Amino acid sequence: MQGTHRSAVHEHDFERQFLLENGQLTHQIDLQNAYWVCAIPPRSRHSENNYAQTLTAALTLAKKLNAKGFLLCSSTGVYDQEPGVYSESSDISCTNERQIKLYEAEEQVLEQNGKVLRLAGLVGPNREPGRFIAGKELNTSAEQVVNMVHQQDVINAIFAVLEHWHQGQSIYNVVNPSHPCKRDYYAQKCQQHGGEMPRFTGTDTAERKVLGSAIEALGFSYQYAI
Repeated sequence: MQGTHRSAVHEHDFERQFLLENGQLTHQIDLQNAYWVCAIPPRSRHSENNYAQTLTAALTLAKKLNAKGFLLCSSTGVYDQEPGVYSESSDISCTNERQIKLYEAEEQVLEQNGKVLRLAGLVGPNREPGRFIAGKELNTSAEQVVNMVHQQDVINAIFAVLEHWHQGQSIYNVVNPSHPCKRDYYAQKCQQHGGEMPRFTGTDTAERKVLGSAIEALGFSYQYAI
């Protein structure tokens, strides 16, 4: 196993680097015949974003090193924000920049026989909702449901797909089956951490839910509460 990072300076002590800067790729990856797991989110708020180019470089290098498979960790943010129930077969309209980036990245991976995991909002160590939304103003209704997943379930889902690489679907959602409304969910989380409840400014009460049950056909199950 080899881990990489995209910055020359990083808080974690990764031995190897994968950095694309000014069109020049710097890397120290030499592991042959391995599965590649790519978890580099598009930085839509950054003025300089080389997400697509970095992914292209990763796919090219993976092919050069005879990778067994390439798994992209994408996001359920690729789905429309309109109310509805979304599964892996749902249409994607690509009406905003983030959707377009996510969808194009997925297509690039799928065209090279890779696979995609669409991850819901992450919770877990250093990803505690009661802290990062405390006191904030959220442009959503308190009646809307949450689509979340624990980090450890994501790790387990990755291993499930790798272990059954030649079976099942090319795309899987990874979303905890529990979908409480945001009012109840964030009230509990803020109470646990002593934070102020967020303010909900949206009025649309119609449900937007992403289903994450398809991956259970691989023997995977959600084990961690959100």
